[in-house]
This record gives sequence, C-alpha cells and structure tokens, in this order.
Amino acid sequence: MRAQFLMRRRLVGLAILALLPFGGGCAGTGHWATPSLPEAKRQVGEYVDSGRYEADIAAVAEKARTYLESRAHRGGKLAIVVDLDETALSNLPSLRANDYGFIGAGPCDLPRGPCGLAAWIMMAKAEPIKPVLALAELARQRGVAVFFLTGRPERMRAATEANLRAAGYAWTGLILRPDVLTTRSAAEFKAPERKKIEEQGYTIIVNVGDQASDLDGGFAEKTYKLPNPFYLIP
Repeated sequence: MRAQFLMRRRLVGLAILALLPFGGGCAGTGHWATPSLPEAKRQVGEYVDSGRYEADIAAVAEKARTYLESRAHRGGKLAIVVDLDETALSNLPSLRANDYGFIGAGPCDLPRGPCGLAAWIMMAKAEPIKPVLALAELARQRGVAVFFLTGRPERMRAATEANLRAAGYAWTGLILRPDVLTTRSAAEFKAPERKKIEEQGYTIIVNVGDQASDLDGGFAEKTYKLPNPFYLIP
C-alpha cells in the first residue's frame, strides 16, 4: 500500500489544482466542477506525459528570452531572478514516486516511492528545466547577472548549490529563505529580496517562476510564470 500523503498548508490538493492547467468545467449553477482525486491525477499525468507541459514551459521561456535579448542591448547593470523548484530544477521524479501527492519527511525511495521532499533535495539529483537553463546561459552571455531566489531553507544551501552545478547552472547570487523565517506568502519573502538586489544597483529585467507568489510584489520589469500542475504556493 502506498504511504498516506501528508499535505502542508502551502500545497493545494490535486482535485483543485487540476482546474488550473486544464480549464475545469462549469456546472449550470455557476460553480466550478471539481474532478475526483483519481481523475485529477490522471489529468496531471496526461498533461505531463503528452509533452504539453514541456511545450508550455518552452513557450513562456521563449517570451522571456526574446525580451532579455532586446533589453540587454540597451545596456545597464542588469539582472534576472529565477525561482528553483519547477522553474530552474524539476522535481518530477519525486512527484511521480508519490503519485503526485506530497510527503515532506522520510527517505526517498525511487522510483517506487514514497519520496520525502527533504531527502530528495539532499540527493541533489533534480534535472534542469532546459528552456530555463538556456535562458540563464543567454543572460550570462549578454552580461546579465543571474540570481536564484528560492523558498528552500538556508540549511539546504550546500545540496542546492551542488544540484545547480550538476544541472549546468552558473549564477551571481543564490538566495535561500532563512531557516527561522515564516511568512504568510512566498511573496512576503521574495519581493523584499528582489528589492535588495535592486539596491545593489541592478535593474531586474526578467523574473521567472512557477507560482504567482514568485512574481508578486514588484521589482522586475517583466514577469514570466511557468505552468505548474502539481501544487500551489500562496
């Protein structure tokens, strides 16, 4: 029997999340029709396996790439800010192992599962999301600084740095959440950190993330949201 999934407050059940990438259905009462949990999981798996998930990521990354190219020509002390999980790095193996549920603690047994998220991160085996890797490489080629900004706790810095290097990334700065910091929204942490980057003299021309909370709060010329059919972080 698969382990029971433990859901943190910041993660929304798949039955709700399935409405986001697939549009959902509208009943005659005017309310959204919510699929069953097995159906929601099936829809997420189909979306990923069909190649549409990768295609949607590539389409958003191409828009960011086009803006970066045009903006870099105008010069200045420029930067891009990039989220990590489901933006720069893919946690898909751990998500599949958990049947698209969430398990925070415990060991990570791949591919059978269960796979604890903390153990998975410490393994430093997440693959790059290739269109975002290409975007980061282009930024560096154009003299644009690359800052990674993540809600991962500071205690995971060594594993995160090792994973980023193994995935082919290089960066100017890597900002993780202080271990003792708690906020109601990721935006309450990330927006002030972007402000600090701008206070160093940078103009953030592109901010990329898979959550609205990665982008909310300003301090970026352009924001680009990648699809994430797996979870929602407020």
